[in-house]
Amino acid sequence: MASATQKTKKKNAGAAADVELYTNGSFNPVIEQCDGCDRIVEVKTAKYCRTYTTPQAKWKLGICNFATHVKPEITTATIKINPLKAAKRASGR
Repeated sequence: MASATQKTKKKNAGAAADVELYTNGSFNPVIEQCDGCDRIVEVKTAKYCRTYTTPQAKWKLGICNFATHVKPEITTATIKINPLKAAKRASGR
């Protein structure tokens, strides 16, 4: 069984690996639209998206599909139904 100090060392090693992952240039910092998202990780002085390397590309065509702070608007279209056809359908013929 691992002792508490071994677990702490592993946790610190994982955190160091995360810092290296975000600061080596493969991840770009988040943009303004990302503010408030639950997937943001703050490393040193910059904020990065945990899920996507280039956040600005996800917002280019609209709402980011990974965004946890924005809900897409769902529009429902009302269709006008002919009352005569509706009566026939309801009667079961």
